[in-house]
Amino acid sequence: MNPTQTSLPILGFAAWSGTGKTTLLEAMLPKLVELGIRVAVIKHAHHNFDIDKEGKDSYRLRKAGAGQMLISSRYRRAMITETPEEEATLPQLIAELDLNALDLILVEGFKQLSFPKIELHREEIGKPWLFPEDSNIIAVAANVAAQTELPQLDINDLDKLTQFVADFAKQQSAPSLACSDLDPSGMLSVSEGRDRILRQIVAPTAQTSVDLKSALGQIVANDILSPVNVPQHTNSAMDGYAVRSDDLGRDSYHVVAQVMAGHSYDKPLNSGEAVRIMTGAPVPQNADTVIMREQASQDGDSVTFDLKMGAIKPGQNVRQAGEDLAIGQAAVKAGTQITAPELGMIASLGLDSVAIRPPVKVAIFSTGDEVQHPGEAQKQNCIYDSNRYTLHAMLSKIGCEVVDLGIIEDSEQALETTLRTAAEQADLILSSGGVSVGDADYIKTVLDKLGQINFWRINMRPGRPLAFGHIDTTPFFGLPGNPVAVIVTFMQFVEPAIRKLQGMTDWQAPFYNAVAEEKLRSRPGRTEYSRGVFGIDANGRLTVRSAGKQGSGILRSMSEANCLIEILPEQPGVEVGEKVRVIPLENRI
Repeated sequence: MNPTQTSLPILGFAAWSGTGKTTLLEAMLPKLVELGIRVAVIKHAHHNFDIDKEGKDSYRLRKAGAGQMLISSRYRRAMITETPEEEATLPQLIAELDLNALDLILVEGFKQLSFPKIELHREEIGKPWLFPEDSNIIAVAANVAAQTELPQLDINDLDKLTQFVADFAKQQSAPSLACSDLDPSGMLSVSEGRDRILRQIVAPTAQTSVDLKSALGQIVANDILSPVNVPQHTNSAMDGYAVRSDDLGRDSYHVVAQVMAGHSYDKPLNSGEAVRIMTGAPVPQNADTVIMREQASQDGDSVTFDLKMGAIKPGQNVRQAGEDLAIGQAAVKAGTQITAPELGMIASLGLDSVAIRPPVKVAIFSTGDEVQHPGEAQKQNCIYDSNRYTLHAMLSKIGCEVVDLGIIEDSEQALETTLRTAAEQADLILSSGGVSVGDADYIKTVLDKLGQINFWRINMRPGRPLAFGHIDTTPFFGLPGNPVAVIVTFMQFVEPAIRKLQGMTDWQAPFYNAVAEEKLRSRPGRTEYSRGVFGIDANGRLTVRSAGKQGSGILRSMSEANCLIEILPEQPGVEVGEKVRVIPLENRI
């Protein structure tokens, strides 16, 4: 059974080593069983271990080379699987359980992952609380009071703690877990990282009015309601003759008028009468059907219709008043980006201005003493700053105003001053470099001093390191330093956040499924982004191939690509002829 399809509750215990997780579980399990709760336990170990003792047959056969060793007896069975290449994810471990025979899964370890947990805390251990940094903690069990609104339990009161777990098992449903969401190292999946970011981005409320001709590309602030019916009158959809549907079947009709677009016949149409009418002209009162001119033969003021060219159906070729838009109906929804059709639609309503969201201001800067401006004589051991120009272009393309703060030297004071300035001037701050493991500690110190910043490792390539949080109330992104990683992380995390800041709450990046023309390699369990070229082959299929070398610093293959190839974590690789997801780069970079 897929763990994403079960309602089985999953509850973890988060604690520092030495707190007594195993001892607590050992004491709690008999009490849960007494309450009739069928429990499975998953334990994550950080060290090597053996469950079959040296000298036993299972041990000898596994050591001899068996990748999987199944041990079975009358009383129990166990599968021992060697995993030298990659550790199993929590969802993969859950999938190995017989979920139909369980009421609750308890997890010891995996404390960095996203699922409900109880924090266990003992003051004498001398470790900090976990709940301020982990929104998945639902309660605290400790021997000291915590400054939190979460439920607090006495870690030494086993009965009450057991009852809390039992109540959780009865009331909760399992979180939606997938192999792409979590891994043993605590890295976030792309989707989980993006969701966490978007939950912290506040949609805008400010708006301004602009002339209609200046509105192209802007984001509509409020629903634009139609002040009129569109079309305003019931009118003809083609050149022909307007008649009454209850009068069909006559041999001929008396033509009483000719109505051009912009004019009307103001008398009711009587039985036996017809009006010659042009496309867009109002249909006379009582008339509800238009017969096309090609089907008519007029002689003087008499007209007949040739039924050999097609049967005449009541109501044909007539556009009803308000058929496109009724009075008060939303012509353009809030959050819509205005393109040529929207401009035409708004103009057709008689409106010459529109309320839009002000452009998002984004402050950008690069960090590092090794980075220098293009145009300068290149210094030894230095590189030219390409990321700032890439980001400037991508931000401009999606309608942002860019505040370019340049290159910031590697000093605590310079970074602090820059961040304070950026927070005052911009709606969002964007930097590149300085977020990887091993980067200068002062960067993290300054960010922590000025705001709330999380340093994440995203389970993707390129672009694993990512920092996100707020400087005061201004969202901050710290992107990696590699040029291609900057582009990929911008597309996956920054652009969705900016779209929400623009008021586009339901924005989704387009993607297609294409057939691979060549074998594409990927590490299982990780989202892989390769630069690719897609197109239509001779059989009309959408196909894709690699754009060349895929190193994180190689911009040439990005320049030659027209898409990103997204290989999902559940794909161990893509063979020739298999389908793979492609993300078009047109209009995005």
